[in-house]
Amino acid sequence: MFGSRNFLFAKSSAAPAPIISGKLFMWAENQAGQLGQGNTTNRSSPVQVGALTTWAKFTTGNQTLAVKSTGELWAWGFNNYGGLGTGNTTSRSSPVQVGALTNWKKPVTDQENTGFCIKTDGTLWSWGSNNFGQLGNGNTTGSSSPVQIGSSTNWVELSVGNGNVLAVDSAGKLFAWGRNQWGQLGLGNTTNYSSPVQVGALTNWKIPSTVGVFSLCTKTDGTLWAWGRNTSGQLGLGNTTNYSSPKQVGSLTNWATPSNGLPNGYFSLCVKTDGTLWSWGGGSYGKLGLGNTTNYSSPKQVGALTNWATPSAGGSFSICSKTDGTLWSWGNNLYGMLGLGNTTNYSSPKQIGSLTTWVLPSPRGATSGCIQT
Repeated sequence: MFGSRNFLFAKSSAAPAPIISGKLFMWAENQAGQLGQGNTTNRSSPVQVGALTTWAKFTTGNQTLAVKSTGELWAWGFNNYGGLGTGNTTSRSSPVQVGALTNWKKPVTDQENTGFCIKTDGTLWSWGSNNFGQLGNGNTTGSSSPVQIGSSTNWVELSVGNGNVLAVDSAGKLFAWGRNQWGQLGLGNTTNYSSPVQVGALTNWKIPSTVGVFSLCTKTDGTLWAWGRNTSGQLGLGNTTNYSSPKQVGSLTNWATPSNGLPNGYFSLCVKTDGTLWSWGGGSYGKLGLGNTTNYSSPKQVGALTNWATPSAGGSFSICSKTDGTLWSWGNNLYGMLGLGNTTNYSSPKQIGSLTTWVLPSPRGATSGCIQT
C-alpha cells in the first residue's frame, strides 16, 4: 500500500534510516471528510491538511490514518464502524489524535473501515470492522479502539485489502488472515481466518501488497509472486486462472515495489530495481498508463523511463513518484483523483503540478494523497 521504499520497520543492526516527514496533501473524493479539510467538498487538486510539516506516514480510503514524526497517530473520515480507532463511531472531517501514545510507526487502512498500525516496538494493532476476522484477534467482533494482534514484537511490513491482511515479520515469514473467498490469503484454500496464519514455510518474503481479492509480494531475491482472483489477468501470469497459493510472475529477479488496485478491472503495478515501471491486468480508464484501455495478463513496461520510484494503485487510477521528486498520475478521474485540476481521464502518465518534493503517494478507492518534503 504506502509504497515508501525507506522501510524503517525492519529490525537490523544497521543504523535506522532517517524519518522522512513533511506536509500532507490530499485530494479527490471527500464524502466522509477523509481529506481532513473540515468539510466534505471534493477537490481535484492537492490541498494541504492543516499547516503541519511533521507528517511521516499516512494511508487513506474512506478514512485516513496518519503518523507524525513524533510518533503520534491521527485519524479522520468515515467512522461508522470505529475505523478511526478513537473509541467511538463519530466521523471526523478534521484530524483527531488516537490516544496519547507516541510510538506509532506504520498505519494502514482499507475500504471496510478497518485500521491497522505497527508500533516502534514491533507490535501490531487493529481496530474497526471485523466481519471477516481481519482484526486478527481470533473472532469477528469489531472494536472502536486499537487492540493488539497476538504478542509478537517483530512485525515489519503490512498490507490490507478489503477484509484481508498480509504481514511480513523480521524473520521474513509471510502471514495472512481475514477474507479469503478467492484464495487471496495464499493458503491453498478459500477459508476465512480470524488469526494470522503463516503462508508456507519460506523466510524470504519482503513487500506484500493486497487489495481484497488478489495479492502480490516480492521476496528478498527480487522475485515477484501473485495469487487470488485473476479475472483481468491481474496476477501477471499470462492467463486469467485463479490461484489460492503463490505463483511466481515470470522468472526475473529485479522486482522491487509492487502495488495493486481495484475495482473496475483489477490491475497491478511494480517498479523494478532499474527504475522501470511495469503494469498489467484490467486496462479500463487507461489506469495501466500504456496509452490504451486494453487488458494485459503479463507485465508491460510503462514508457521507457528509468526513474520511477514509488507506485501506488488506487481504485481505478494510478499515482507514482519519480526519483526526481515529481508526481505523476493516470487513469480514472471521476472525482479528480489524478490531482490535475480537472475530471478528465488519461491513459498515459501526467505530471501533477511542477514541484519536485513529492514522496510517499497513497491513493485508495477514489481518494488520493501524498507527502511533500
